[in-house]
Amino acid sequence: MARRTKEEALATRHRLLDAAELLFQAQGVSQTTLQQIAQQAGATRGAIYWHFKDKADLFNAMMERVILPLEAAPKPATAGVTDDPLAEIEEGMIHALTLMATDPQVRRVFDVATHKVEYTHDMASVQQRHLDARNACVGDFEKALRLAARRGHIKLPLPGNAAAQGLHALISGLIQNWLLDPEAFDLVHTGRRTFRVYLAGLGFARPLPGTAVAAEAETVAA
Repeated sequence: MARRTKEEALATRHRLLDAAELLFQAQGVSQTTLQQIAQQAGATRGAIYWHFKDKADLFNAMMERVILPLEAAPKPATAGVTDDPLAEIEEGMIHALTLMATDPQVRRVFDVATHKVEYTHDMASVQQRHLDARNACVGDFEKALRLAARRGHIKLPLPGNAAAQGLHALISGLIQNWLLDPEAFDLVHTGRRTFRVYLAGLGFARPLPGTAVAAEAETVAA
């Protein structure tokens, strides 16, 4: 009996989180009440307070069910661990963009987290989570860029932190614009190409995807 009760409670928790995802995306976080979430989930308002302290607690629990792009960035490379810290960052980024493009739940939660939440006083913990994730990602980018610059004997044209902030803005901006119209461009392909163009601007020579193939085709045609 106790085991069944525990399993039922877990099922109720998941129903509440599923309902919150759908309602937050449809009408925004501030416009969604806990009562609406309970009704959508076929549960009582009391069930919400059994599982969650408040709306912010529920929101954070919803976020924790998925690994969002840029929260999944690889840990900073250190000397001797990898020969190419930028390749490590790039592959982590491509993995994250692929998840965004192929996993509906990841896409839905990221859409809520970026477009459907207002950082009001009662959502301060949500804002702090966002800031912590951004700062950790920027820190990882900065360490990778500095390590790659040292190994390549390259002097970055701007401070490492500024370069990392720009890279983060590039990737997060691509995702947010893609969410507005997923048919507008190929997120993964565009992400890889713009990443390498950005690196080229910092002084890192990395060929664009498809460049060699295109050049070979032109040679054959000539």
